[in-house]
Amino acid sequence: MNKTEKQKMLAGELYRPDQELAADHTAAEQWMMRYNASSASHAHELHALLCERFRRVGNDSVIRAPFFCDYGYNISLGDGVFLNFNCVILDVVEVTIGDRTQIGPAVQIYTADHPRDAETRRAGLEFGRPIRIGNDVWIGGGAIILPGVTIGDGAVIGAGSVVTRDVAPHATVTGNPARPRLG
Repeated sequence: MNKTEKQKMLAGELYRPDQELAADHTAAEQWMMRYNASSASHAHELHALLCERFRRVGNDSVIRAPFFCDYGYNISLGDGVFLNFNCVILDVVEVTIGDRTQIGPAVQIYTADHPRDAETRRAGLEFGRPIRIGNDVWIGGGAIILPGVTIGDGAVIGAGSVVTRDVAPHATVTGNPARPRLG
């Protein structure tokens, strides 16, 4: 059985964006326009909008507009999750954010990845690697989380850090690339 490009994308395999994925992205763009134009004073309306697009939205989860994503349907939020203004989630595969996690402004979460060899990139192929963020994590403003990273429960990611590797539970990492903080 031949897989569609969307099935390959969701499986984390090499895929080439096609008309089906372009239509999904266009639907996400239309949803983002509605979400980003919504009034922050109506929390129940924002929650309902998130539920329209995301795989899962826990109770009392909040995303401040503007917010940007590739598709939305690969994003799962636990209970009490908070994302501040201008966050970006490139969700070509699953992004899971655990309960009570707080994410600062302008944080970027990238599951989208590209082949390392130029010939494969030139062929227009790409892939994704899932990101898992645990419970009670705090991610400071402007941090970037790269494809395939898992961040353990209770971890702290310093503002502006670039997270290239998994972060252990309850660790604090800072810098570019993010490394455990000494002391």
